[in-house]
Formats: sequence, C-alpha cells, structure tokens
Amino acid sequence: MNFIVENWLLIVLALVSGGMLLWPLVSKGAPGGAVGTGEAVRLINREKGVLIDVGEPHEYAEGHAGGARNIPFGQLEGSKDLPSNKALPLLVMCPTGARAGRAAGLLRKAGYERAAAVSGGTRAWREAQLPVERSGEAAAKAAKGAKAADKAAGKGEDKKSEDKSSDRTPA
Repeated sequence: MNFIVENWLLIVLALVSGGMLLWPLVSKGAPGGAVGTGEAVRLINREKGVLIDVGEPHEYAEGHAGGARNIPFGQLEGSKDLPSNKALPLLVMCPTGARAGRAAGLLRKAGYERAAAVSGGTRAWREAQLPVERSGEAAAKAAKGAKAADKAAGKGEDKKSEDKSSDRTPA
C-alpha cells in the first residue's frame, strides 16, 4: 500500500498512456473501420478492392480518385452499381471522409463485410499524390483520343480535300 501512495503519479501516468494507446482500437468500433491511403492502394492492387466515391455528382466531377465509381450516399442502399461479390474489399470515400464512415457502416450491414472508409477522403488521396481524375478531363481525353484516331484513319484529310474542291469555281 505504501508503494501506491508514494508512486501515485507514475501509476496515473501509466494508466493514461495505456488508455491513449487503446483509444484508436475502441473508437473504430467494428472491424473494417477506416484505412489509410496506403492500405487502400494495397487492397485495390492485391485483393481487387473496389473504390466507391459516395460524394454528390458535382463533388465527384470536381475531382475523384482514379477508377472510383460514383454512388451518392443517398442512393447507396440497393444500388445496382455495387459489386455482386460481397467478399471483395469496398473502399469508400468522399471529399473529406465524413460520409464515407457512415456509408461503410451501411455497406457492412448490407453484407459487404470488408467495407472500409478511406481516412481523409479525396483530400488525403490528393495529399498522398495518388491519381485524381475530373469528369470533364475523362471526356476531354476520350474526345482527344477519338480525334487522333480519326486523323490517323485519314478522315481529317478527306474533309480538307472536300473543302478545297468546293472552293473551286468553274472557269
């Protein structure tokens, strides 16, 4: 008893530091809580994880992780865009990560046991310098690719020759 009285400060310090070490485990709750961007990339590359952005369409258009599917939070339940294989890891994100945690919980209740939120959302994805796409960029790349394919096929030259022949006036 004398030891406890003389060293009460050390005992309190040990309890507080132990509580701080256990807090992250307790605060996450159910398994499959949040994962960092590094773990998300590992799950995508090694375990065929599916990246789902639960942001609204305008947020998704402003910038989203490369390869992410957009399923707004309000349309998540019963969405046909979710993978049919419920064993795949689902990595849920939104611009800040706030809605992603709730969305991951809904998905786990729906049977997707490996649903997890990406900590920090799209902002953390950008900070980790991982690929970010914009919806307008994807459309522009596709249009540029189609234009290049048309030019390579000679369609662009046909139009020029038609223009030259219509400029000619009979003498």
